[in-house]
Amino acid sequence: MKLGIFLIFSAMTAFTYWLRHINLQHLKEHGYKVPGGFEVAITEEKLRTSSAYTFDSSRLGLWDSLFDNALLIIFLFGGFIATYDSFVGSFGHSPIPSAILFFLLLTWASTLIGIPFDLYGTFRIESRYGFNTTTPKLWIIDLIKSQAIGAVLLAFLTAVIFWLICWSSLHWWIWVWAFLALFSLFMMFVSPYLIEPLFNRYEPVTEEGLEDDIRVMMEKAGLKVGKVQQMDASKRSRHSNAYFTGIGKVKRIVLYDTLIKQMNHGEIVAVLAHEIGHWKKGHIWKRLLWAEILALAGSWISFKLLVWQGLPGLLGLPTDISLPARMVVLGFLSSLVLFPLGPFSAWRSRCHEREADRFASDLTGRPQDLASALIKMSAENLSNLFPHPLYAAFSYSHPPVVERVATLNSWADGRS
Repeated sequence: MKLGIFLIFSAMTAFTYWLRHINLQHLKEHGYKVPGGFEVAITEEKLRTSSAYTFDSSRLGLWDSLFDNALLIIFLFGGFIATYDSFVGSFGHSPIPSAILFFLLLTWASTLIGIPFDLYGTFRIESRYGFNTTTPKLWIIDLIKSQAIGAVLLAFLTAVIFWLICWSSLHWWIWVWAFLALFSLFMMFVSPYLIEPLFNRYEPVTEEGLEDDIRVMMEKAGLKVGKVQQMDASKRSRHSNAYFTGIGKVKRIVLYDTLIKQMNHGEIVAVLAHEIGHWKKGHIWKRLLWAEILALAGSWISFKLLVWQGLPGLLGLPTDISLPARMVVLGFLSSLVLFPLGPFSAWRSRCHEREADRFASDLTGRPQDLASALIKMSAENLSNLFPHPLYAAFSYSHPPVVERVATLNSWADGRS
């Protein structure tokens, strides 16, 4: 069984690398001509730079993935997880402190291993193409903050989950699911006010007239948002974006200061109208509901499999490994089982994005503004304009930008 699982893992990994390969080959073959409608923002020189950025980023991602997968093979298939489990167990703690130590050390080791790739990506690739504005000091501060916050949250979640397991050995799966669902909603409420400001400064939109234009559009959509703010994203990167954060009465709109500089008011309003479309079309609660349904089913299946004595043997591991180690094994096996659902999830997300584009076009009455905004963002972010269709089908949560712009232009011309 161990060999069979290894072959399945190898086949899936090889398939993802093949998708990367054909995507880059497709870019080589088609990425030399500026698409129609993009000429106002993208020159042939900019297109060559965009292609080079895609190749460099993909190359780094490939090496990162190869390294991670090599370590995963050693850790799981090489049996090192049993050695690590024994090491943690040698401290002699009770189940809850042992579980916290198990996952914290594993998380810190993973972060430490990934630091060289993060550094190279930030200070070599992002700097080479003019995106990086962060300093080594800020990078280190961000790392320390994120690790501290992550450690506290991970320790808290692990402690509560394992306490629930000890408290209700026969029904913990439903209690764990309910706790995680409530915790996720809680974080959606508090993150905009407690966590996000630890990394960025948020302030009211300063550009004259922009906030008024945004509020007029929101009133037209029948949506009330507590705040419209801008974020000092430029202190780390020149990439641009905009997003909704929070939920219920605490939801707010956040604009990158880089986006405000790159676009006119009509384009910014169109981008935000697209985000509002996700709320008005119910995409947010639908995604939450779908995620919780899957989580509930997964919690019950986990309950059944974690007590099955044959679970560790699937990877040739001793049957007496701890519950945290069993969870790692189960998580890995679950990733193999859920792999075929990836394209479905991506397709579903692309459908939502098309609906949000349609909503924004109808709300503003100017599909061309959203099309223009997407063209500018593609140019400024050096996006790949020529993804392979199969790669996009498996990996893209949004329709390819050339396809989106063509659709928006057809709506502007009165074609449905």
